[in-house]
Amino acid sequence: MDALNRRIVGHLLRDGRATYADIGAEVGLSAPAVKRRVDVMLARGEITGFTVRVAPEELGWGVEAYVELFCRGNVSPATLRRDLATIPEIVRVDTVTGEADAMVQIMAGGMADVERTVEAIRASARVDKTRTSLVMTRVIDRPARAGSPAAEPGSTAPAATTPTSEA
Repeated sequence: MDALNRRIVGHLLRDGRATYADIGAEVGLSAPAVKRRVDVMLARGEITGFTVRVAPEELGWGVEAYVELFCRGNVSPATLRRDLATIPEIVRVDTVTGEADAMVQIMAGGMADVERTVEAIRASARVDKTRTSLVMTRVIDRPARAGSPAAEPGSTAPAATTPTSEA
């Protein structure tokens, strides 16, 4: 992704509803030129979609938790996806380094929903144990910035891993 496309993406990260004309005014292109660049980035998979960020409590999600999964043997990302995709409270699953094999983000209505969700996760024959942490306060909640050091090819800066609630 070139520097101009990173600026376009940065504008979209700040305001996903911005018009091509607004973006063009900021980056020095016409609206049609911005649209062409966005279309190309979509076609190449550099932009994977557009979304809205919603306050979790407005969707009835009063509790957020992270569950570390410790699996028996080697478990592929495809297997995790297949085993966990049907659990609606799970909003994100990542494979991770360290002792745990994966980190699961849960958004639930209450503690009973968290408990039911963790029990559903543990029901997988591949899960040996779990460790759950409840979110008390979101301190920082923002999307990764286009053009940040972590977004640069070959960067050794850690990637941004902030949780989001997207619908």
